[in-house]
Amino acid sequence: MADEQKPEGPVPSAPEGQGTPPAAPPKPAAAAHAPPKPPPEMAATAWEGDLPNQIRERFGDQVSACSTYLGQNFVAVKADAAVPLIEFLKLEADFDYLVDVTAVDYPKRAERFDLFYLLYSFARNERLRVKTMIADGAKPATAVSVHAGANWLEREVFDMFGIQFEGHPDMRRILMPEEWEGFPLRKDYGILKQDDRWVRENLGIESGQ
Repeated sequence: MADEQKPEGPVPSAPEGQGTPPAAPPKPAAAAHAPPKPPPEMAATAWEGDLPNQIRERFGDQVSACSTYLGQNFVAVKADAAVPLIEFLKLEADFDYLVDVTAVDYPKRAERFDLFYLLYSFARNERLRVKTMIADGAKPATAVSVHAGANWLEREVFDMFGIQFEGHPDMRRILMPEEWEGFPLRKDYGILKQDDRWVRENLGIESGQ
């Protein structure tokens, strides 16, 4: 068969709207996700006045800071000075109500826990926080001899964080069952984690994870 002859002259272009569509432009490369910014540091300022001056004079280098933030005053002290400071504040500064004892977990830090005592003075209508840092396994002194209400508050800190208080009259769990394993508010205790053995043995069901 004879070769097909190609038409002479320019090949007519396809009518508008027909033919091969133009190639789509290349998609831009996915932008790398920037790591989240760390939270801003608390912009605390120095707490000045008669009471912080008395605290510094009484406890000296045991006090690392007397600060204030948004109208809330706090004193940071070494662990051994926490209970003596709380007693001083009760007897000599009218902070006669222990509102709460709680903690914050920093697993990668040598002194793993921040331990907080929240105090209130009815006479002053004023709150004050006492803060100290302790290592995992350290046993800070109990405040029960100063505030009887510390009994249950310290038990809750033990139950949730595993911090035991030296000299506490009844150091055992208060929220979780006595046989529960682990401490739910430690940051290495996953949010879905639970004591599967206890659930099976006491509730007769498998974990709901």
